[in-house]
Amino acid sequence: MKYVFIFLILVLFLFLLSLWNEKNRLKKLKEQLRKEWGQIPEEEYTSEKFASLKEFYQSIQEDRYDVDDITWNDLDMDEIYMLVNNTQSSIGEEYLYALLRKPCFSKEELEERNRVTDFFLHKEEERIALQTAMKSVGKLREISVYKCINRLDEQKPQSNLPHYFMAFGLLLSVGLIFVNPVYGGICTLIFVVNNIIQYYRRKAEIEKYFTVVAYILRLLDSIGDIEKLEIEEINKYTDALRKDKAVFKQFIRGAAILTSRSVSGNLMDAFADYVRMLFHLDLIKFNSMLNIFKKNREVLNRIFINVGFLDSMTAVASFREMLPYYCEPELTKDTKPSLSVTDLYHPLLDNPVPNSISESTSVLITGSNASGKSTFIKTMAINAILSQTLDTSISRKYRASYFSVFSSMALRDSILSNESYYIVEIKSLKRILDHVNPEIPILCFIDEVLRGTNTLERIAASSRILASLAQKNALVFAATHDIELTHILEEYYRNYHFQERIVDNQILFDYQLHSGRAVSKNAIKLLGMLGYSQKIIEEAEKAAEEFMRVGEWSKIP
Repeated sequence: MKYVFIFLILVLFLFLLSLWNEKNRLKKLKEQLRKEWGQIPEEEYTSEKFASLKEFYQSIQEDRYDVDDITWNDLDMDEIYMLVNNTQSSIGEEYLYALLRKPCFSKEELEERNRVTDFFLHKEEERIALQTAMKSVGKLREISVYKCINRLDEQKPQSNLPHYFMAFGLLLSVGLIFVNPVYGGICTLIFVVNNIIQYYRRKAEIEKYFTVVAYILRLLDSIGDIEKLEIEEINKYTDALRKDKAVFKQFIRGAAILTSRSVSGNLMDAFADYVRMLFHLDLIKFNSMLNIFKKNREVLNRIFINVGFLDSMTAVASFREMLPYYCEPELTKDTKPSLSVTDLYHPLLDNPVPNSISESTSVLITGSNASGKSTFIKTMAINAILSQTLDTSISRKYRASYFSVFSSMALRDSILSNESYYIVEIKSLKRILDHVNPEIPILCFIDEVLRGTNTLERIAASSRILASLAQKNALVFAATHDIELTHILEEYYRNYHFQERIVDNQILFDYQLHSGRAVSKNAIKLLGMLGYSQKIIEEAEKAAEEFMRVGEWSKIP
């Protein structure tokens, strides 16, 4: 009796200590959330992590209007995603990734995203309370919650009889100690060793799904926490979550046996782990849960979407707080595609130079290397995607048509498919032509079109491809070194350029967009700056002047 009393006192002490630790944990968590607000999120990313992030998107992928892989990689959208991803849960970060891949064409949907984002941006206490609930769900490493939820059908419940036998056998062995200490001790030792071995053997087989089940239990608990917040502005989502959670009442009952309800764990959880290990209580509960999962997979997917949306919108609000300035875009369904943007800048640059442009005609951009052409068109493309996904423009003013966005920029030859750079280029451009449709205009960005072939054929082919695009339901921004294109395509393209100056043997860029075609001829002058002989420079300048005068290259004597 004395030992039983001591045991109960110890359990009570651990329980009170756990409550105290949990209170301190929540206090520190709220301080951390305030500190991280509006900052670049600190998160580790691996190729496996990104593979898991894509699972939800791939289940709803639509080739016609989504941001395809070529465009996503051209624009370094993984970097943009990492900048925005201040979510607190795996569900939130998977949902956010899908959000950025799918431009929205509904004014009402974008206004709703903006409404919720703006609320979290200006209501700190409510936002922190919601983030705290999301944080209790937590993030899984390199495991897609969505994928595992929808693959639970692959798991078949096993009989619980072996687990019952091992659990009751251990209890009887412990009881036998009071009758026959020697035999009781031996039997207890045998059952302890066997139970632990069998426990880890089965746990290894279902580890991934077991982890997700534990995750979903935390998710269902967090819904209860969200309900208690009674935030009127998100009642639409709270009510839906409450109804869907009710389906899992039987599932939740007794689920404390399965796993910790806290993502961080505590002393009581450590004690409970030994109980699970010896008596297989979590494995028994897991088997009974599988049937409930299979019957209500669609309900669980609805929960995934609503929780993912709320978590994503807090991340978008943090992203807005991070920006020097932004605006809510004005998107229209004009008969002719157009775009007008003021003081646009790139969110990944430390000291970006803002630029403005207003056009309903396709654009050719010329200028020397490193003058800002590629950065500008990337910035335009990123801005268009963010405007139609996060309802956030990284500019002071943005007015544009609804677009599907495509690019052909950072291409490379493919050794694995034995394709030359030129083949990769023309395939990339063909895919843009194939996606042109009369319903949604295309906004496309092309950097150095057909650079992978000779000058004669490049200009002949690229001029016709660009003209063809400009005559369709598309607005094109193309960067090129070929001044000839600015003359050939004058009827279809407006000319803009970036320029530089050479001062005291230094090249200076202003990174400002200017009207008209590039007129500076500093490429040959740069040879002198890098130590080329004066003879090479003079002969090169003479050859260039003669070509401009007669239209033919002279032979080298």
